[in-house]
Amino acid sequence: MGDVPPAGQPAGQFQLAHGGDLSALKAAPDAYAGAWMDLSTGINPFSWPHPAASPAVTTEAWARLPSRGALSDLLDAARGAYGVPEAAGIVALPGTQAAIQWLPRLFAQARVTVLGPTYAEHAHVWRQCGHTVTELDGVPGTLNGIDVLIVVNPNNPDGRAIGAQMLKRWHAELQAKGGWLIVDEAFADVIPDNSLAGDAGLGNLLVLRSFGKVYGLAGLRLGFVLGDPEVLAVLENAAGPWAISGPALEIGAAALRDTEWLSGMREELRARARRFDTEMRTRGIHVLGGTPLFRLAKLQDAAGFAAALRRQGIHVRLFDYNPHWVRFGLPADEAEFWRRLDLVLKDFALA
Repeated sequence: MGDVPPAGQPAGQFQLAHGGDLSALKAAPDAYAGAWMDLSTGINPFSWPHPAASPAVTTEAWARLPSRGALSDLLDAARGAYGVPEAAGIVALPGTQAAIQWLPRLFAQARVTVLGPTYAEHAHVWRQCGHTVTELDGVPGTLNGIDVLIVVNPNNPDGRAIGAQMLKRWHAELQAKGGWLIVDEAFADVIPDNSLAGDAGLGNLLVLRSFGKVYGLAGLRLGFVLGDPEVLAVLENAAGPWAISGPALEIGAAALRDTEWLSGMREELRARARRFDTEMRTRGIHVLGGTPLFRLAKLQDAAGFAAALRRQGIHVRLFDYNPHWVRFGLPADEAEFWRRLDLVLKDFALA
């Protein structure tokens, strides 16, 4: 899965590759000289309106330490947006990446199963913390021998969705033997049907929700964990005071309450994903699936194709565990993307 440290390199120094950083590509001697299109992440290219000078951010948010009142307001907004019951705890963190880093440290040594292929971070961090980790390609036939089951739903990079009823059955079986279900719902804002946020009051269940992806504000660094209040109290304490910046508190609360924007954006992204798939098919490229924020394509030579795209200033995501997969974030400028892609296809043989 690409998350095992290279031989001789200490696990603590090993860093996984991530999308979203053009620094090295732009610094290369033969780098594309124009404006790059970074499609290496599943972040919405159409951000929630957020000018720093707008009423969404007060002067106090910039000038003073984040207040408990502003944090409470953000958590209330998140509870309403995600449908989190009052019995459930909710904690805000500087991105769900922070939760991924911290959660393995809150559990005694456990037998962990991660449904893959998915984010390499989950297995990587639990393994770093001394847990026994199994990465399962598909869904489990049995939960025997599993203390913690981690599911990304909908999944990255293929968009696999597991129904809420199946997840609830898994949770009940795990809970009965003292096990835990952790569901990473990073992309559930655009496909909310199978979310377990409304069940977060149940014991032995933790749900991760990302803010930055659908709202297009990944740089704000904001995410949430929903679930057992006692576990989340430990997590909040580990994160320390002022884990969320004042501007993030105010922008997050305002955006989460903007249900009209989210509803319209869901429809816009779905329409764009459908157009993307259609245009790819006309060019002989097979789209395997994805979510309305990213699409996964299959090619004979994914690495060669990605290199050809970089020569036209397009950065996409590759996967070391499958040499035929290329993941595309949705382009903001569709016409420019297809223009550049057609230039690539003039010289690159797909077969």
